[in-house]
Amino acid sequence: MQPRFIPLSDVAELLSISASQAYALVRSGELRAIKVGGRGQWRVETTELESYIERSYAATAQALEEERARERESQRH
Repeated sequence: MQPRFIPLSDVAELLSISASQAYALVRSGELRAIKVGGRGQWRVETTELESYIERSYAATAQALEEERARERESQRH
């Protein structure tokens, strides 16, 4: 059975980013997480990570489309 929550270190590994970058995603609100335990360790629900990835795909697709539109517009002039 896959765990429901994963530590930020695992998030960082899965996204191939540093632990500080993963923490920055949480601090900025881009990636929802919770603090658990007496030491306040961060955990991310796997569904939240999947949602973040899907939002990132959508944002990237939109940015690429806008870039292509600017290129087409500049070629017309």
